[in-house]
Amino acid sequence: MADSRRLVALAAVVLLALSGGMAAASPAKSKTAVAVPAAPPPPPFEPLPPPKIYLFRGAMGPIFSTGMDRLSEKLTQAGFSADVYEFTLCRLIGNRVVAGYKEKAAPIVLIGHSMGGLCSIVISEMAAKENIPISLVIAIDPAHATGDVPLNVERFINIFLSDSVLGGGDVVAVPGFRGHYASYDLKENARVSHINIEKSDDIHRQIVEMVTQLPRIPPQTQADAVPLRYLVPADTLVELWDSGVRVPVRRGDTMESIAAANRVPLWTLAQSNSLPENAQLTPGQTIIVPRHLTPPEPAAAMAVPPPAPAGRR
Repeated sequence: MADSRRLVALAAVVLLALSGGMAAASPAKSKTAVAVPAAPPPPPFEPLPPPKIYLFRGAMGPIFSTGMDRLSEKLTQAGFSADVYEFTLCRLIGNRVVAGYKEKAAPIVLIGHSMGGLCSIVISEMAAKENIPISLVIAIDPAHATGDVPLNVERFINIFLSDSVLGGGDVVAVPGFRGHYASYDLKENARVSHINIEKSDDIHRQIVEMVTQLPRIPPQTQADAVPLRYLVPADTLVELWDSGVRVPVRRGDTMESIAAANRVPLWTLAQSNSLPENAQLTPGQTIIVPRHLTPPEPAAAMAVPPPAPAGRR
């Protein structure tokens, strides 16, 4: 019995010695962190060349579209190349637009009143066939026959009177359009007519600001651009927004608080979202809010145009 106990004790000593040796022979391996290479920073945005601006008068333009000449003067004073043409030269000027871009690529801006608005879309379609982008198109009470906005237009703004006989073009975009779109129907403003809508000094100011910012805006993701369509309330100060963006509702948000936070009128949220101005919001839902190409100036607003001559046309 004593011999058995000695053998067990001896075996325990041997096992203890062996386990110690194995531990010494196989030290614990330290974990070495593998360095993950950082993603290279995006290349710095290089401002684009100054845009080339083409303005188009409507029928009997030297008499009824004089606001386009005044806008051209303001754009020229701001340092841009801005020429005014008759809409009857539409395709001739369109060929120049295409040729000029192929010679030296620069943002293209097309602005037209009445039949000049129709011409702006025609030239956009000509450029689309050549795979040439159009940075900005502004139609001011374009003719009813104006076509749809093609896919190559990056930003489109329509300021019109839906009850106008001479204009009234409610221009829409082609299916699949992914650019920025905003439409403003001013028919409820009795002081605006087809022959004075293009003469608003404040519309001119906002257009000059927009064109000035255009070359300095980094490429924007258009996938989240929400089209805006407004029936502007009578005698209302309005800003020319670029498009809409979806904003998530947080706990405690109201229509008024979202409008105030984004510095937009409450009626724009009501119309964009088909909701009453006092609608109850639920956290997690989204609200469409109008936005600018760049953050708006604190007092940016559109003044009421000069009074129209007797009767709207």
